[in-house]
Amino acid sequence: MNSSSARSRTGSVVPGSSRSTMPWRLRIWNVGLKPMKRLQERDGSGAVDGQRGCGHRERNADNYNTGGPMKPSTFSRAIVLVVPILLMMYGCGTTVDQGKRGLRWNPLTAGLVKEPLKEGYYWHAPWNSVFEYDVRYQSFTEKVDVLTADDLTVHLHAAITMRPVAEEIYFLAQEVGHNWYAQLVRPQFLSAVRGVVAQYTMITIPERSSEIGNKIEAVMVESLKGRHLDVYSVALSEMEFSQMVLKAIEQKQAKEQEKEQKEFELVIAERNAEIARIQAKGEGDALQIRAEGEGESLRIRAKGQSQAQEIITKTLTPDYLKFKLYESPNSKMIIVPDKSNVPIIVNPGSDLSR
Repeated sequence: MNSSSARSRTGSVVPGSSRSTMPWRLRIWNVGLKPMKRLQERDGSGAVDGQRGCGHRERNADNYNTGGPMKPSTFSRAIVLVVPILLMMYGCGTTVDQGKRGLRWNPLTAGLVKEPLKEGYYWHAPWNSVFEYDVRYQSFTEKVDVLTADDLTVHLHAAITMRPVAEEIYFLAQEVGHNWYAQLVRPQFLSAVRGVVAQYTMITIPERSSEIGNKIEAVMVESLKGRHLDVYSVALSEMEFSQMVLKAIEQKQAKEQEKEQKEFELVIAERNAEIARIQAKGEGDALQIRAEGEGESLRIRAKGQSQAQEIITKTLTPDYLKFKLYESPNSKMIIVPDKSNVPIIVNPGSDLSR
């Protein structure tokens, strides 16, 4: 047998051999003691005992191979302490953040646990994990090309605000998974936007955007019923029109402003006419009152004159009339004799006569 490969079953060094023959159990514990062993194998001149012969090497081996149990080194103890700490810090716990819910995933036992986890820190085995779901309201915006009722294309930015139902995330995870918006909501949202906007003309979309958003929201609530999702609102945030459409909108706004101006002028004219009617009625009433007063005065005057004439008529006699005629200074009498036909002019009140 070759001396370089000779080994003893008891762990002692065979003379002439070049390495220790201690059992493998002692070799494991002796890993941490190799540096110390090398220092002890050196002599005063600094040469290793491999250069001094096998006797010294055999003596050193006997010093360590006492036949008793070997104690673990400091490095082994550190590994035993550090490894569990690292596992606890990085592999055996999960933090569920604020506004989220978690689901335990135990692949070796129960699988996905039904009960949701609220905010906090949860311990688990290194081979288990926790799936988190954000249950806060989130807004998802889509740019949609829509064909209107008058066959014109509009570029809309539609936003939907929604969230998973916190108590139902287990069913959401089983039916859809984490990517629930892209897989479930987005296709139906785009379809709802196109379907509702197609009922309106191009010009009416801006002024009725709130109504359109409410209709889209109603469609989404109905389509996502029983899907463990809560729809909060739908809004049309931006609208992009072609130049032709913008020009048509400007013309419509100008017509509406002109119409409002005409309506305002009509109201002013009606008010002015009402004022004129009131003034004319007042003036007419005043004239009527004045005419009635004057007529009443004339009637009273005529009645007085009639009564006076009636009295005079009753009291006048031919002799009295002749007397009054003769008494008047302006009266003239022409007397025509019966025989000579020579007129004689008599002026009463005057001394001259012809």
